[in-house]
Amino acid sequence: MIMKGLPLIALLAVAGMVQAQDTTRVTGKTTADTTAHLREIELKSQSKKYKIDEPSPSLRLTSPLIGIPQNIQVISSGVLSDQQVISMSDNLIRNVSGATRLEHWGDMYTNITMRGSQIQAFRNGFNVVNSYWGPLTEDMSFVDHIEFVKGPAGFMLSNGDPSGLYNVVTKKPTGQAKGEASLTVGSFDLYRATLDLDGKLSKDGRLLYRLNLAGQNKNSFRAYEYNNRYSFAPVISYQLDGKTRLTAEYTYQAARMSDVGSFYVFGTNGYGTLPVGFTQIAPGLEPTKINDHSSFLTLDHQLNADWKLTAQASYFNYQQQGSSLWPNEVNADGTQIRSVGIWDAKSEMTLAQAFVNGNFNTGGVGHRILGGLDVGNKNYMADWGQSHALDKAGALFDDQNPNYGAPSNGYPTWDRTTPLEARAVAAGGLMDQRYTGVYLQDDLGFINNKVRLTLAGRYTYVSQSAWGGAPVSAKHVTPRIGLSVSVTPHTSLYALHDQAFVPQSGKLASGNDVKPITGSNTELGLKRDWFGGNWNTTFSVYRIMKNNELTADPNSPPTSGLSVVMGKKRAQGIEFDLRGQLFRGLNLTANYAYTDGRVTEVAPGVTGVEAGDVVPGFSKHIMNTWLNYKLQSGVLKGTGLSAGFSYQAGRTTDSWSESDVRMPDYFRLDGGVFWSKDRMNITANAFNLLDKYLYSGSYYAYLNAFYWQTEAPRSFRLSVGYKF
Repeated sequence: MIMKGLPLIALLAVAGMVQAQDTTRVTGKTTADTTAHLREIELKSQSKKYKIDEPSPSLRLTSPLIGIPQNIQVISSGVLSDQQVISMSDNLIRNVSGATRLEHWGDMYTNITMRGSQIQAFRNGFNVVNSYWGPLTEDMSFVDHIEFVKGPAGFMLSNGDPSGLYNVVTKKPTGQAKGEASLTVGSFDLYRATLDLDGKLSKDGRLLYRLNLAGQNKNSFRAYEYNNRYSFAPVISYQLDGKTRLTAEYTYQAARMSDVGSFYVFGTNGYGTLPVGFTQIAPGLEPTKINDHSSFLTLDHQLNADWKLTAQASYFNYQQQGSSLWPNEVNADGTQIRSVGIWDAKSEMTLAQAFVNGNFNTGGVGHRILGGLDVGNKNYMADWGQSHALDKAGALFDDQNPNYGAPSNGYPTWDRTTPLEARAVAAGGLMDQRYTGVYLQDDLGFINNKVRLTLAGRYTYVSQSAWGGAPVSAKHVTPRIGLSVSVTPHTSLYALHDQAFVPQSGKLASGNDVKPITGSNTELGLKRDWFGGNWNTTFSVYRIMKNNELTADPNSPPTSGLSVVMGKKRAQGIEFDLRGQLFRGLNLTANYAYTDGRVTEVAPGVTGVEAGDVVPGFSKHIMNTWLNYKLQSGVLKGTGLSAGFSYQAGRTTDSWSESDVRMPDYFRLDGGVFWSKDRMNITANAFNLLDKYLYSGSYYAYLNAFYWQTEAPRSFRLSVGYKF
């Protein structure tokens, strides 16, 4: 396995030396000068390592986070590095209050739940959700930071769940000639190399570039499971004139992984009744191959001192060839018939947006204007129409005595002679969406902008279809009103009321028409920066009301696409987040969330769900911390320790079936050591230090069985980085 990673590691090393030589030639600086400059940058950035004060330009807002009437939490690059996060699915949600993952297909898709529902996935301001299973988890090599916006966000969403969104912000050129290479090794044959190059392509500094490369080979604590990934992410930025900049960005991710159903385990005797590393996969199955392309083109134009225009376009092309393992039958004695279904898919999205930001005054009232247009065309197709039982009726797979040789019924042979689109039509695997959204917001500032009133509204038109059904169109106006008051320069109170509109497509088990989700969010919050802004806290109380939301029909297989209407649903709770530098060398993220989601009214004809039932898919109590301390002087200067835990209680499953079957409380403890000096840094972390059996899952009525996904037992990672 090491030999497989050597060519890529060598390539990155050579590229790093070339960049280092080029930097010395262009800048003319000595090694001592560069070292002193790096120390100066480090001292300036230490206080902001875990805390970001401004939203990214892709969030469209120009106010500091403390003055925005919305709970927005940002996971910085410093946090990602200290915790050795390598993909979106790598437990980064520990840094945001109330976030969980239940049904997530391992490291393939992220699927984050917050405030009682799955939140929308964004990248650089674009909604990249195109099916129930995506998008592909982003590799952290090209990610700068991640923004979590809680609750409806009309300034971002043409349509989407009112629980919120996360926005992945990718790395951009900074104008500084610099670079960093890193190598990571870890448990279960993890070998990873990354390279980040940043610099100028012209002497006048008008043409800039950023290039990120990553290669990874990774096995698993489950036998026969692997996930090998590579990414290539160049960015070019050109200053056309003093007021206009054009940025072009391309990202390619390639993945080759074992069958995606290998993450799941099925049993009839309750959760956690099989070894943590148990798998039901047949090792001879063909791998799942994914090629994911995305491109962005952004034009920023400063119209004058007070007004700015931003226009963006993006194109996404995702192609997948593989299969999914899922049992046809699970028996009380632990035997089962494993089945594999083909899962070839293609996703295409063409998205565009244009918006203006401006400022003006009317008398003593200031106005901060945001107006924009969003348009998009999304298409997803998949072939689920072929399946193959791996086990014969007389030779079942036995979880008490598993046989990982050739399955008794042989391996599947898929017919791919017909083009994917035709196969998707036959399998009912077509989904599409076309939308147009217009948004206008005015932040009115009173009393020298100490009191800010937000008045906004969005008009949305959507036409979409799913499962090969007829298109469904809907249009709606959603108003938004917010109030933010600066009690002191470092303390603000806010209130927010926002309405939600989420078109839905699908098939109801009853055969009735699907109606859109409507609802509202009401929220109160308190934000404060402490000790000169080195760290901050956010406290919020919210209530989200939703009507007509669909949930998977518990009495049908997951591939059926059938749903039931819940009726009315309420999610409410409190959230607390703390992040930043408490004092020099000590950085902390800590959060707590209480969430209560319940059905308040059941639609006529719906069975199995009653008013007062707990909504599936959340944990009532979630608490996380991560502490990082670095010695500032002495012989061990630059050495540090990290530690953190994640705790969840009152975990509901992700299904309405047998809602009284709950999962036990969850506790995970992690810790590590690190050292840095000048250009070098070394980080080592141990995860699940207590070696607990950790999992998420549900009871599956269709099979009369429990199913769950285990997390890794105690594991380790070691990273070595070099800046130049």
